This record gives sequence, structure tokens and C-alpha cells, in this order.
Amino acid sequence: MIRIAGAPADPVQIAEGAGLTPIEQRTLMKLAESRLVYRYASREQLLFELRLRREIVRAARELNASGIRFAVDRYATTNPSVWALTPRKSFQLLPGISPAAGIRDIYANGRMYAFECATAMLVVLYKAVLETIGEANFNRLFANLVLYHWDFDRDLRLITLPTIDFLPGDILYFRNPDVNPRTPEWQGENAVDLGDGTYYGHGLGIRPAWEIIQALNRHRVPFSFTSAYLLNQATRPDFTYLAQFASPVYS
Repeated sequence: MIRIAGAPADPVQIAEGAGLTPIEQRTLMKLAESRLVYRYASREQLLFELRLRREIVRAARELNASGIRFAVDRYATTNPSVWALTPRKSFQLLPGISPAAGIRDIYANGRMYAFECATAMLVVLYKAVLETIGEANFNRLFANLVLYHWDFDRDLRLITLPTIDFLPGDILYFRNPDVNPRTPEWQGENAVDLGDGTYYGHGLGIRPAWEIIQALNRHRVPFSFTSAYLLNQATRPDFTYLAQFASPVYS
């Protein structure tokens, strides 16, 4: 259910004149049909969330097609003319490189980059926010951008909450409880819900849930019968907070 300014909202009226894309329409209907109540101060705030979720899905598909590779920290690589790789294997922007330019370079020169899956999820989220709020606001909000695992700029305001109400653009986690200690990188997989029954997981590509679980199960301790599984939780940016930096034009 959707409530705007405290009142129940009709998804048909919300969509009217908004020019929603298919993924935005699908997200809107999932919100409206949910048994949970999703509350917004205004129609514009809801439209912003739909747009940002759309961009998260798009950014995930584009990162998958960019040529980047999965790598554990010791084998991480970057474009040395844009990012410096620190001793702890975090990615630090070089002087004179804007955060927007740094994120865009990962997509433009993906074959030069290799990192682990949590970093990939952050790259997807940063790219989506960039495309939603524009370069000027992005560069101001994320002026000290560093990429490293789940260390993220406080202005991204990620929220992880228990839920089974998964929505397009959510970051989900497939856990492998009996991972083989020789391959700890397979202890789980962060994945973007693409809204069509498939998920983007860095290193695995775009797959349905059962294929991700199957891939993780290949890396269990010998003779284990405990399957990997999808956790009942979702990680999302703080849409309400980020909406204040958006242009009023929704397209």
C-alpha cells in the first residue's frame, strides 16, 4: 500500500503524466500491492524513488556489460590515471579527478578494473545516484569518495532492513553458510534485484536466484548438505534524503 501525505494513493493517478518506464511501472505496482505501507510526503518523493530504482537496475546491467572482472583484494586493479590503489586495496581518486568522472571511468574502461562484489554494489549505487541527481550535486555530496568493500560515503545513507518484500533496485544477499574455507570469497553473493526474476551478482553475471544458489553450493565444504540461500533482508539508499537533491523533472 502507498500512502502520500497520510492518505492512501491510487497508483493509476500517481503514474498519470509521469511517463514511467516499464521497470518504474512494475515497481509502482509492487509498492501498491504490498501488504506493507510505503509512506511518502509527496508524489514527487515517490517518483524520485521510482527513478532512482530504475537507475540502479540500469547501472547494474551496464556494469555487467562493462568488462570489469571479479577479484579478491590482493588482485584488484584500476585505471591508474583515475584511481590510486592504496596499500589496503581501496580506490582513491587522484587529485583533479571528480567523483562523477571516477565513477563514469569504471563504466567506460571496465576492462581495466577488478574488485570484489561489495565494491561492485557500491559502484552501481553511486552510478545510479549520479544519473538521478546530476553531476554538480553528486560531486558536492561525495567529494571525498573512496571505494572499498562496504565502506561508503555517509551521504549515500544505506539502510539494511529485514524484509521479504523485495523491490527492483534492492541489494540482496545470498549466504553460503558452509563455504569451503579455502575459497572464502564464496561465502555469499551481493546481488541487485533487476525486477524481472533475475539478479546481477558481480563475478556471476545476471542470473535467476536458483543459479546463484547453485554456483555458491559448488564452493561448500566437502559433503555439506546445507544449501546457500537468499537472506530475508534488503539494502537500499535513503530515498527520502536523496530526493532533496533531485531535479523536479522526472524522465
